[in-house]
Amino acid sequence: VQLQASGGGLVQAGVSLRLSCAASGGTLRSYNMGWFRQAPGREREFVAAIRAGGGSTSHADSVRGRFTISRDSAKNTVYLQMNNLKPEDTAVYYCAADRPPTAPYSALANGRLYDVWGQGTQVTVSS
Repeated sequence: VQLQASGGGLVQAGVSLRLSCAASGGTLRSYNMGWFRQAPGREREFVAAIRAGGGSTSHADSVRGRFTISRDSAKNTVYLQMNNLKPEDTAVYYCAADRPPTAPYSALANGRLYDVWGQGTQVTVSS
């Protein structure tokens, strides 16, 4: 499977963006899918994840209530809706797939359990 992330951009604080992660060569509904981000000089951090099948979700504390992960199985795409963006959200955002979906709900934030990564999309939020 290959993942293609898109939707990033340069925006002002307070606005919204929606990131997309489109897949080819695989069915996203069959995988745990995650969004991670990495800011300059910082380690990669977990943002959100959606489990295979039933689609239960998990969000990092730093984005809960502002970001929402979702999945459109018909389009084979996972989204990250980002509202009320803040300058500290500035980072390269990556989508990733855990396949087969081995990570339990409690481990969805562990990036090492994801074996396929997209190329990343830059999100820059100005104050």
